[in-house]
Amino acid sequence: MAKKAENKQQEPKKVEKVEKKQASEAAKPVKVPSMYLEKYKTEIIPKMLEQFKYKSVMEVPKLQKIVVNMGVGEAVQDSKSLEVAVTELETITGQKASVITSKKSISNFKLREGMKIGTKVTLRGDIMYEFLQRLISVALPRVRDFRGISDKSFDGRGNYTMGIKEQIIFPEINVDKISKVRGMDVSFVTSAKTDKEAYELLLAFGVPFRKK
Repeated sequence: MAKKAENKQQEPKKVEKVEKKQASEAAKPVKVPSMYLEKYKTEIIPKMLEQFKYKSVMEVPKLQKIVVNMGVGEAVQDSKSLEVAVTELETITGQKASVITSKKSISNFKLREGMKIGTKVTLRGDIMYEFLQRLISVALPRVRDFRGISDKSFDGRGNYTMGIKEQIIFPEINVDKISKVRGMDVSFVTSAKTDKEAYELLLAFGVPFRKK
């Protein structure tokens, strides 16, 4: 009888745990396919197949990753500035940032090999497309007198890097709370074999290149 009574006391606890688990799962956000990924599949692939006469869908270039890099030169003398930059980059991208260290010593700048000098994030998959969407639709239009970005920064291997002068173009950053205006580089790494293919790929995504 004692065992039966003990089991009855445990049953409500089990039910409570199940209910909590169900509530927790219900609270998780539903993963929605990226609008830009759908655009790539339904619009960009057919367009580039026709434009470049690829023999297979597998030949169509794709966006592999976006690398966002923020240099923090003053971190050599002030380590807190690096912590602030890391926090801001994580706020902007929604992903944990890693710290960049110097690869060699430069005495003129009081720089030693292995010193922390910046932070970066590498974005792939859904979070990459989500960042691309915010960059194109929200952040870049907030640049003062924006007329598009230059198409001269391709590296000859189908990759493109653009510079952003102020992190405050991202609405996730509270202008009233920043300690310093910081710039960053955004690199688009593609599977394109040529710069022309990479240009057309990014243009199809909506990257606002300056009109020639």
